[in-house]
Parts: sequence; C-alpha cells; structure tokens
Amino acid sequence: MKKNKISKNWVNKQRRDIYVRQSKVDGYRARSAYKLIEIDEKFKIFKGGLSIIDIGAAPGSWSQYALKTAKSGKLISIDLKKMEPIGNSVQIQGDFTEEKIQEEIKKNISGKVDVVMSDMAVDTTGIKNIDSIQTGELCKEAMHFAKDLMKENAYFISKIFMGGTFNEIVAEGKKYFKEVKVFKPKSSRKDSKESFIICRKIR
Repeated sequence: MKKNKISKNWVNKQRRDIYVRQSKVDGYRARSAYKLIEIDEKFKIFKGGLSIIDIGAAPGSWSQYALKTAKSGKLISIDLKKMEPIGNSVQIQGDFTEEKIQEEIKKNISGKVDVVMSDMAVDTTGIKNIDSIQTGELCKEAMHFAKDLMKENAYFISKIFMGGTFNEIVAEGKKYFKEVKVFKPKSSRKDSKESFIICRKIR
C-alpha cells in the first residue's frame, strides 16, 4: 500500500514538473538535461569540437545536450544500463568502477579530453548521510579517473550530495584542480540534496 502511494506521488510530481514537460517538447530523454544546460549557461563549458566523456549517462539526456553542442567533437557515454544510440557517440555498457571498463574508455580516446562529466548516483536508501557518502565515493572515483586524461583547461563536472563527504570532495577537487565551484541548478528539485561540483584547470 505504502509503495503504491509513493509511486502515485512520484507520478503526480512528474506530471506537475515543468522540466519533465519541457524535456518532451525539446526531445530530451530526461529532465536532467536542464541541469547540464544551466551548468553550461553559468560556466560556458560546451562548444564545437570538444572530446567528452559522460559517466553514468543513461538514459542519455546529458549526452544528447553535449553532442548537440560539441557538434564535430567526440563523445563516449558509459552506463550500467543499455542506452538507445545517440548520434555517432561511442557507448560502453558496464560498471564504471571496474578497471576493465575504465581501460575500455581509454582505448576509445586519442589524446587528452576536454570534459569529463558524471551524473552517477547510487540507488538512494532514503538515509541522507549514507546516500551522500556512497554517491561521494562515485564522484571521487570519477575524479581520480579523469585527472590523468584531461587537457590543462578541461572541465570536470559531477553530481554530489550535501552531507558527510561534501567537504572532503571539495578538498579533493582543490588538490587536483586550480578552480573548484559548487552549483545547484534551479532545475534540481528543491527537496533534493544534490549539487554539482565543477572543476577546471588541472594542476
């Protein structure tokens, strides 16, 4: 009964959500596209010819926006779930935290990349601190992977949850990058603890 009520509440919330409606109009696969669009509007990240890695990409709305703005650039999308193809992007299905998947990503890039972005998050437990810590670990994993593959002025973008590991992640970012900012887009739901860390200029 409780599960049905939660499910019904979610459906009602989706119906009222302007970003869900807008995503259907604009042809994006999920409302999360608008978070990346807001990040781009603020930090001016995407332009033609970029090479981009999208971690935790499914269902693909970040990849859609990135490919649209990168035009002749290169995009590699990774997720546990299988995704519908997006343009001429390279898609890798598997667990990003496994070494063999990280090696496969590296095989598909030539030279350094311009953007590494991650919207990875664990399935939430509802216990805010545990969710924050587990998603924080994914962010750190992506950051460690990205730092050796990035051009000097490249951007690293990742979802983080406010909570136990927030300060630790920001400190980690400052260890690897000269510029570190935290940003919560308007399209991120008010009751969500998520923000995004935007790092630039590898040390």
